[in-house]
Amino acid sequence: MNVPEPAGLWTGPQHGYTPTTLKGATILDIGALDALMAEKPVLIDVGIMDRKPDGFPANRPWLPAHRSIPGAVWLPNAGAAPLPPADEALFFRRVEELTGGDRSKPVVTFCHPECWGSWNAGKRLVEKGYTRVHWFPEGVEGWQDRHETTVLRQDPAWAARAAEPQR
Repeated sequence: MNVPEPAGLWTGPQHGYTPTTLKGATILDIGALDALMAEKPVLIDVGIMDRKPDGFPANRPWLPAHRSIPGAVWLPNAGAAPLPPADEALFFRRVEELTGGDRSKPVVTFCHPECWGSWNAGKRLVEKGYTRVHWFPEGVEGWQDRHETTVLRQDPAWAARAAEPQR
């Protein structure tokens, strides 16, 4: 499927056919990601959080497990567009903290195959001036074809935003 890059962020559904390019970023396949891992890139997983199924018994615990690439930081739904301004500011602040303020440190965005969220996260970083942005469109499923995954908890700073009063 030949999907052109939108001029800005993708504001449609997050799951669907995506472009094969992201201007200003490097597109990675699993072999390229394996090679990049030697540089200890910042891995940003923007996969959305599982939702409790309708009709799930109230007396049973809901314990979803988010599997991802070991060492990744999980910022659920950080690739949404539009993203509330406070959430976008937090996204950039977290990436700045994770890179130590080095905009040339490699950063990899991913979620699942055919995920616009990871494309949007990469686009945001390119537009913010990060020079070594990588997009891994194969996502967690591409990683697990060769490697083990791990269960991640949501980034504590990202999780705390939900508890803050809305501005």
